[in-house]
Amino acid sequence: MGGFEGGDEGGYWDVDTLPISTNNGNEDKSIRMQSCIEKTDTGYSIKAHAKVNIFLKITGHENGYHTLLSRFMYIEDLYDTIAFVPCECDTFTIEGCEGIPLESNTIYKAYKALNDYTGDLDILNFFYKHKVVVTKRIPSQAGLGGGSSDAAAFMRLVKEVCNLLISTKELAKLGSAIGADLPFFIYNYTSANVSGFGEIVEPFEEEPLSLELYTPDIGCDTGLVYKTFKEHLLSDISLASFIGWDKLDSKTLLERIADPMMLNDLYKAALIAYPELQNEAKEGWFFSGSGSTFFRLR
Repeated sequence: MGGFEGGDEGGYWDVDTLPISTNNGNEDKSIRMQSCIEKTDTGYSIKAHAKVNIFLKITGHENGYHTLLSRFMYIEDLYDTIAFVPCECDTFTIEGCEGIPLESNTIYKAYKALNDYTGDLDILNFFYKHKVVVTKRIPSQAGLGGGSSDAAAFMRLVKEVCNLLISTKELAKLGSAIGADLPFFIYNYTSANVSGFGEIVEPFEEEPLSLELYTPDIGCDTGLVYKTFKEHLLSDISLASFIGWDKLDSKTLLERIADPMMLNDLYKAALIAYPELQNEAKEGWFFSGSGSTFFRLR
């Protein structure tokens, strides 16, 4: 989702302005997903899972950016695949992202960021001999974090195949300069409370829920939804209304708060920006991120 106006699933900040720590120091691997990195005769691949926002509350607006508190949960059965396939390439090559200019592609931004930060020639040399092939399954502009998940998976895979001497914490901070959702995907937790501008990721120990997703044929631009929130709804923020939500498990939250408008501050903004979404809303369904995906417990 991310914490401000613009960009894929949020946006980006100058990496030098971010806090050094992007989680609470809890490195409990029991609440992480498996890395899903595979090596075959035809190269390497990794799954880039989608996420939903169980709840999303805007907590303020600082220096032009929205801050938030949200529960992110990964979706096990919906993912893109990022593969590194042997190929003699004159330049960094991505296949499977047709229609997206290279400079705007989150994977390319991740590639540039890793090169600039590490200065490791092994990265350059590797991608002279491999191309990136993306198999897309996660819908775009759907509140599911597809572009951010792709970039985060790319960074995690490069770290492994190029043996980069960079910690997960460093990688998450670097990812925050590309997109607000990247730290969650880089830490690879199944569930986490995400706050600030998206850079604070605190793992929440719970089993992933079995969720049904419905994505109408409506793309919601994250920047427009945040802008609409700022213009129409920012003054309605009440921090006291969701105290303690970050301590409740996701199933309890969905059962107790049942109103999707209360759970997700961006839902009303998305309805203002995209009135046609109202025709897609169904009783018992919740709204993820800036939309347009609805979800419910199976």
